[in-house]
Amino acid sequence: MVLAIAFAVLRATGAIRQTKLHDAVFLAELGLDGRVKPIRGVLPCVIAAARAGHGPVFVAEANAAEAAQVTGVEVTGLRSLRQLVALANGEPIPGEPPGLVPASAQDLPSDGPPIEEPQFEPDLSEVVGQYEARKALELSAAGGHHLFLCGTPGAGKTMLAKRLPGILPPLDNEAALEVSAIHSLSGTLPPDRPLITRPPFCTIHHSATVASMVGGGSGTVRPGAVSRAHRGVLFLDEMPEFSRTALDALREPIESGEVAIARASGIARFPASFLLVGAANPCPCGRAGSALAACTCAPRQRIAYLSRISGPLLDRIDLRVDVTPVGPGELLDAASGGQGGESTAVVAQRVAEARERAVRRLADTPWQCNAQVPGQVLRNRWPLAIDALATAERALRAGTLSARGLDRVIRVAWTVADLAGADRPDRVAVDTALGFRLGSIALASGC
Repeated sequence: MVLAIAFAVLRATGAIRQTKLHDAVFLAELGLDGRVKPIRGVLPCVIAAARAGHGPVFVAEANAAEAAQVTGVEVTGLRSLRQLVALANGEPIPGEPPGLVPASAQDLPSDGPPIEEPQFEPDLSEVVGQYEARKALELSAAGGHHLFLCGTPGAGKTMLAKRLPGILPPLDNEAALEVSAIHSLSGTLPPDRPLITRPPFCTIHHSATVASMVGGGSGTVRPGAVSRAHRGVLFLDEMPEFSRTALDALREPIESGEVAIARASGIARFPASFLLVGAANPCPCGRAGSALAACTCAPRQRIAYLSRISGPLLDRIDLRVDVTPVGPGELLDAASGGQGGESTAVVAQRVAEARERAVRRLADTPWQCNAQVPGQVLRNRWPLAIDALATAERALRAGTLSARGLDRVIRVAWTVADLAGADRPDRVAVDTALGFRLGSIALASGC
């Protein structure tokens, strides 16, 4: 029995005598013992109530901190129904017996583990070597470009992916509410952190179904992994092991930034603007290209393995990096206390400055980062010099670069220029972007 129905029944029977709560919103369940229980999705409900101009909001005490994140809304947390009756009638609010305590919101069923705040934040300075992959992370964060990492097991693909959220700009208040609302619906909002202020990092097992990837469900429609990664990072480890249908389901949210799930009762839309980071071994045994062990896979097996990632999906990934194991010299230097690479804070500052340049350039457009700008707009409004495109022209004529690929190369080139503080991409910027575009063109031959 939900709290709103109980309130209406008590009001109709005269147990609640006054009418000052006629415009109140009640968001909780009610147990047979009179205990008010928390629910999932309180935050988006309170946001909707505030936009509709409704009055005070009553929730379970365990949901009060979450509901209070919406400014301008009076939120009251309740432990029991009799507390609501006393409050509505203007009577002293009774205390509760020791056995009548509010249930914890984290005990509710969820669609995944809550987002965790690690005790020690992964830092880029801990990454030994991997200069090309580090540059790709920086470009991905600065321009909103998707990233694919291919390399042998232990080369550092997962380690690199986990450090990408740290160099992304923090979420502003509107984005934080949006992200937190999604995780409230999913039941993955941290119990001690009702407002997510940092870009989320979401990973999902390769056995995932289409519904768990993009959302759905037979009853109430729930957000999927792409929505839980909204304004953050979706990391797909062992990408070729995912089902073809689950991977291809990513194509729509990558293009539109949202997911539309149709049911007989209507269409549910969830935001899904995320950075995709895929990781893969170069072959089934994982040793292709390794200097430590010989690959046992036939060439045809390597082709078949990486071809599980469809061409249309791969075409939407701008940055493709071959991650090679760190050499003995670099490892020994790090073990002896040698100076590591730049820290997350240093790179994050450079990313923030690059994003500011892009925002200023795109101020009169609906886009905020380079990856969002259509190629036609880039060509018409900000054309590049002919000599800057010389190498890209040769790739076009050779058939290794498509027309769509050229647009994506130009987008990445603008990000390279923004990071360098340049007004316009030059040939070096375009060639850098082209190198990342064609970095895993040898997918068919095992990276």
